[in-house]
Amino acid sequence: MTQNLHNRSTGAAGLCRAERFGLRKSCQTSQPHRRPHDLGYRRCGDRCQLSKAGPAVNSPSINQNAPEPLAEIEKRVLWLSTAMIHHANRVRPNPSGLKVGGHQASCASMVSIMTSLWFGQLRSGDRVSVKPHAAPVLHGINYLLGELDESYLTTLREFGGLQSYPSRSKDPDPVDYSTGSVGIGATAPIWGAIARRYVDASLSGAGTGRQYSLVGDAELDEGAVWEAVLDHSVAELGEIVWIVDLNRQSLDRVVPNIAATRLERMFSGAGWQVITVKFGALLESLFTRPGGTALRERILDMPNPEYQRLLRCTADEVRLRLPGDAADADAITSLINDLDDATVLEAIRNLGGHDLDALREAYAQIDDTRPTVIIAYTIKGRGLPTQGHPQNHSSLLTTEQYEILAAELGMDPSKPWERFEADGPSGRICAETAERLARPKVEHLMPPAVPKDIGRTPSGTSTTQAALGRVLLDLSREAPDAAKRVVTLSPDVSSTTNLAGWLNKVGVWSPNERHNWFADDAETIMHWREKPTGQHMELGIAETNLVGLMGELGATWSRWGQPLFPIGVMYDPFIERALEPWSYGIYAGGQSIMVGTPSGVTLAAEGGAHQSIKTPSIGLEQPGCVSFEPAFAVDVEWTLLDSIGRLGRPDGSSSYLRLSTRPVDQALAAVPADPAARERRRRQVVAGAYTLRHNPDPAITLVGMGATVTETLVAAERLGEQGISADVVCVTSPGLLFEALQARRGLADGPSWILDQVFPSSRSAPMVTVLDGHPHTLAFLTGINNVPGAALGVSRFGQVGSLEDVYRYHGLDSDSIVRAALDLTS
Repeated sequence: MTQNLHNRSTGAAGLCRAERFGLRKSCQTSQPHRRPHDLGYRRCGDRCQLSKAGPAVNSPSINQNAPEPLAEIEKRVLWLSTAMIHHANRVRPNPSGLKVGGHQASCASMVSIMTSLWFGQLRSGDRVSVKPHAAPVLHGINYLLGELDESYLTTLREFGGLQSYPSRSKDPDPVDYSTGSVGIGATAPIWGAIARRYVDASLSGAGTGRQYSLVGDAELDEGAVWEAVLDHSVAELGEIVWIVDLNRQSLDRVVPNIAATRLERMFSGAGWQVITVKFGALLESLFTRPGGTALRERILDMPNPEYQRLLRCTADEVRLRLPGDAADADAITSLINDLDDATVLEAIRNLGGHDLDALREAYAQIDDTRPTVIIAYTIKGRGLPTQGHPQNHSSLLTTEQYEILAAELGMDPSKPWERFEADGPSGRICAETAERLARPKVEHLMPPAVPKDIGRTPSGTSTTQAALGRVLLDLSREAPDAAKRVVTLSPDVSSTTNLAGWLNKVGVWSPNERHNWFADDAETIMHWREKPTGQHMELGIAETNLVGLMGELGATWSRWGQPLFPIGVMYDPFIERALEPWSYGIYAGGQSIMVGTPSGVTLAAEGGAHQSIKTPSIGLEQPGCVSFEPAFAVDVEWTLLDSIGRLGRPDGSSSYLRLSTRPVDQALAAVPADPAARERRRRQVVAGAYTLRHNPDPAITLVGMGATVTETLVAAERLGEQGISADVVCVTSPGLLFEALQARRGLADGPSWILDQVFPSSRSAPMVTVLDGHPHTLAFLTGINNVPGAALGVSRFGQVGSLEDVYRYHGLDSDSIVRAALDLTS
């Protein structure tokens, strides 16, 4: 069974495809079928005569010593991906006994697609997102292209070696997109296409190229995939090409209801070009014979599990099961009874996703004026003994099966990593492909300087959310070079998150310029001017799309050497919805700023469903991210500028700002007038905390964050009236304080000076912490000086009501703070 994949494409030079299936009569055409550079053969269609009398598919009469070079590469890629996984699981010592894994069957279903793509289709400007479980196929191809050292082939899923799934930041060989969590990698090239277009239009230097996604059919269950497909701007991105590996299997089973026709309608309805590659040359030729139409309809109409079962049958069983019980079953019986056993078995496996010529013809049909999806019918595990088995997703070949496969592919199991001879046909193709795909080294342009302090001292009453828009406008005046690289994004909440002024100034990004029909409407305050150079992007109500785009905009510094400053703004309650793809973007090197606003139960009128509780600790815990929750407008300015200054560089990082719609008296910030004192305050703000009220001999330390600082200050005054002096500390970043504490204890690297300035041991006192979020976020602060403490915050679903009622309900009001302080000081 495992020989069929390879023998179908190892014909002698000059033979047509049907002849190489071992069928008796040659193609009735006088033209040679050889394509340039030995990259394949044209399909001769119905001009080939089929007969049972011909030799079997694996007949020795076929010249095994003159293989088609691309098919030889296909075999080697299958072998390398299988061998890498085999070595990781069966050869490499595993003292722990824990499963290693590696998905041999999922790799095998992608081998033909990826071989045809890399060695016949891709150009240097193209980029490919590889489905997670096909990572070993990617590494095998990179090895053949000279992009991966042989020493890494034994390190799959080993510490410091090849990652479980493609990783831009951790794998040693070229990886265009990090994938792993299904659905995220599939949509990444869409956002990569927008990022490339934006860079090229605004800054230049991104070039051109298609953006490919290699998608497993089970990934299409992810709702985020369809959010991206349906976005209105995507239909204009002609460089997008998805190739769906339609193997009809998931981890647990054969999926009964995956219907290509339904997928075709869904993509087509979204404006995509749909190309379906169903069958290979052998089946297409059989369909032209008497009974062929009935055979075609039978295969197309049978349920997925029934078809998969045929893949596990002998030739006699196929002859019995395949015709079915329809009226035209006899015609099918007559057709397949005229074929030898090997041809029957090969025919039932002859799907288009494993036919190099069929795939090449599909690529030739791509329409670059709109997105394209190629739905390629495949078999999970194609070419392996496990092919088509309903539970082959995580199965591994036994050592005996592995050795049999090696014999069939002409490989030596004791020397599994052999490359092709450099002067042979396959070796030359590898060299030519490597040269064609070579990219120039990316020269990283250092981002323009970002000011640390614009110099405003806000007065009156304002919100931290409103300060966001003002800071962006100030930046455009004070540092236009830096502001030019700012890209803001929002999911249909631009006006309600105070971005209207910024949006009016910079315009809205669109693949093509659109007429603004409300430009002359005097009552229209926010002007929606859409153009390719607009600096604001809006993707509709789909937070996962937003953060996917943020990640790709934040990776332009590494792709094309052009740093951007992406700032995404969304309602804070929906941060958790977007967290996974945002985290993945950070993992892949995408540096961005997430702004969550409005936040917490302070959003009292919206009720419990729209009140975020866990987000402060998310900012504390997210790797590669600095979190800030400023209390005052000047804190927003300083933390946002600091966050922008971290972007677009090899040692950069992302940031998360949690803002509020609560009006606060800005005089409470008590910003020092002296320039040196002001700078000291700024440095403390961006380091995590500052002392807001200082008493000579404090009996209690009150620590507030964000919107609750007002209640914290009121509580301090009330305690003072009772003769209990209180220091008030305003925390701006619990994450930075925790890192400082870890550094002080020798558990991490980094500065710890902020602890000495804001929490000196000489002023240690019992501590009450309070925030509009889960109390554990600040609870660790008592450990700085090992003092008694009380942690106030939100640990229940919210309630709708006035701010006073809601704060009282959760114990965030000044009464609750005073009571907690009295408990600690009495």
